[in-house]
Amino acid sequence: MSHHTEHTGRAAEQRGPRAAEAAPHGGHGDHGDHGGHGGHGAAVQHAGHGNAGHGDHAARFRDRFWLSLVLAVPVVLFSEMFAHLLGYVPPAFPGSTWVSPVLGTVVYLYGGWPFLTGALVEARSRRPGMMLLVSLAITVAFLASWATTLGAATGLDFWWELALLVVIMLLGHWLEMRALGAASGALDALAALLPDLAEVVTDGGTTEVPLDRLRTGDVVLVRAGGRVPADGVVVDGSAHVDEAMITGESKAVRRAVGDTVVGGTVSTDSTLRVRVTAIGADTALAGIQRLVADAQASASRAQALADRAAGFLFWFALAAGVLTFAAWAALGDMPDAVERTVTVLVIACPHALGLAIPLVIAISTERAARAGLLVKDRLALERMRTVDTVLFDKTGTLTVGRPTVTDVAGADGWDDDVVLGLAAAVEADSEHPVARAVVRAGERVAHPVATGLETLAGRGVRAEVEGRTVHVGGPALLAELGVAAPEALDVVTAPWAARGASVLHVVRDGAVVGALAVQDAIRPESREAVAALRRRGVQVAMVTGDARNVAEAVAADLGIDEVFAQVLPADKHAKVAELQARGRRVAAVGDGLNDSPALAAADVGIAIGAGTDVAVESAGVVLASDDPRGVVAAIELSRASYRKMWQNLAWATGYNLVAIPLAAGVLAWAGFVLSPAVGAVLMSASTVVVALNAQLLRRLDLDPARVAAR
Repeated sequence: MSHHTEHTGRAAEQRGPRAAEAAPHGGHGDHGDHGGHGGHGAAVQHAGHGNAGHGDHAARFRDRFWLSLVLAVPVVLFSEMFAHLLGYVPPAFPGSTWVSPVLGTVVYLYGGWPFLTGALVEARSRRPGMMLLVSLAITVAFLASWATTLGAATGLDFWWELALLVVIMLLGHWLEMRALGAASGALDALAALLPDLAEVVTDGGTTEVPLDRLRTGDVVLVRAGGRVPADGVVVDGSAHVDEAMITGESKAVRRAVGDTVVGGTVSTDSTLRVRVTAIGADTALAGIQRLVADAQASASRAQALADRAAGFLFWFALAAGVLTFAAWAALGDMPDAVERTVTVLVIACPHALGLAIPLVIAISTERAARAGLLVKDRLALERMRTVDTVLFDKTGTLTVGRPTVTDVAGADGWDDDVVLGLAAAVEADSEHPVARAVVRAGERVAHPVATGLETLAGRGVRAEVEGRTVHVGGPALLAELGVAAPEALDVVTAPWAARGASVLHVVRDGAVVGALAVQDAIRPESREAVAALRRRGVQVAMVTGDARNVAEAVAADLGIDEVFAQVLPADKHAKVAELQARGRRVAAVGDGLNDSPALAAADVGIAIGAGTDVAVESAGVVLASDDPRGVVAAIELSRASYRKMWQNLAWATGYNLVAIPLAAGVLAWAGFVLSPAVGAVLMSASTVVVALNAQLLRRLDLDPARVAAR
């Protein structure tokens, strides 16, 4: 059984037969369209069950936004304050003075309903936050505007501000829900790419069956250009398989007998027979969808900070409002006291703060998913920026995880390709992993047909090739045959053995004609990954159960800083703890179940090559591809997201901290008073700045090859 087959088996065993699900999180109760404390973040959590929740909430906020926007246009157009601000005369006709009050009331009740109900939940839980602050602003504007409309007050016509407040907040919620659903939507589209029918191979040919009738163990036929209907192992044929929809890797990957393939991928150039190993909830696609659902429901330290900032702003705005009223009332100017107080409370509404973190999280999650970086735990992604040491497991992570022919050498007078062809011919009918490696290598050269294969236990194999007896095996075979390799060939093969490779000799009619080096080959991308990490100031370490000479040879080739060799799988987590004891922030990267303790012990656990092992419970970040350069991309995304979060928080919070005192009139003595109209315009401008800044994250290129090259 190949490494990949074993890997799939571990994945299926670990995932178990559980359906895709995402438990509801957060919020303080069910209240219409929105979650409770935490504003946008709570809305996401309140959505609950995976993708449908995000789509449902996005649709609700979209509908409320568009209707409120349509109603807001005449509200703003007929507003005396807005007309005065822009210098035009509002349209006049019988009853025109009631356009803004009537439609403004509809906007307040219909568009503002999610915020009003959310505020009740926050008030009951005694945890004031975004919803209470928004509701306070629109309610004060609503009451003050009606007081002015009915003649009980003057100068407090906030109908246009109320309408814009509601519309902008609804827009923010809609954009967030749509962005949050984009990652899930992209993965839903993957599921839609599965074929409706699968061709199951039977004794009499093939039979088309619906996917829900597939069973593990079935052998399905995947024709050139067709999609793989379920996860499985190739049992016949070879083809280049387009896995872009799973791994984000644009280049098709060659898959042959013994290799795993994932449901939804495309055989681009040849026909394959695939034995199904996972169906339904156990497939890679279902697992990826679970990961995204978990990520969308997981808490974020930055989001919690935004929620706390909203709570602080609520008390800050309330205290500022009380002090403003008291100060202006003490000066004997009651109309100004009311106007200043209302203005303070209205512009305290944190539009920008409400968008600061959720939009960054939503966009970063979407960008990550499209690049094959599956963020299972948002906190893990946030911690990636602090990582200063990456500890890679060697086998299957930095290396391909299966025997590979790395070198071929012919004895005097023998061409390397001829030697490889002879070996591939002899090994063609053997199922041994080393034999499969030789056959794969021999695909690039022409070779004859062998007959009479005989396995020599512990020594090698023998077969007849064009009337000649050919043996392929190691030192024990040479000893049994009583032959020795030419001295010149020994000089070539000695470095192979020194770095830990298995040396196979090819013997024809009792004479050694060449040799092959077989070992777990280093992934070509690993060198770029290590170099890119070191350029970013991140140290690279490696842990392996291999002998020290093998480990050090790999480390020297890749430029790795520190090596832990001859480490049992159960002891890998101790090496993580050793690095942490030195004050290092460690990301552990592994590809299998036996790496789970180390992934759990690390500051960030990263499961790599998990296209068919997507349920690694201990990993916070899962790389759908087997490209270690994805680790560099994850660090880049973490650092970029963190910068955007703090830029947005600084702008949103800073705006309110400056605007509220100005609205309160602290500079009135100098002749400067922030009018309600100007305050509302500045508030809207701050929202636009935050939203645009978050959108800049979409320009981040997360292609592993280009990230590693930077």
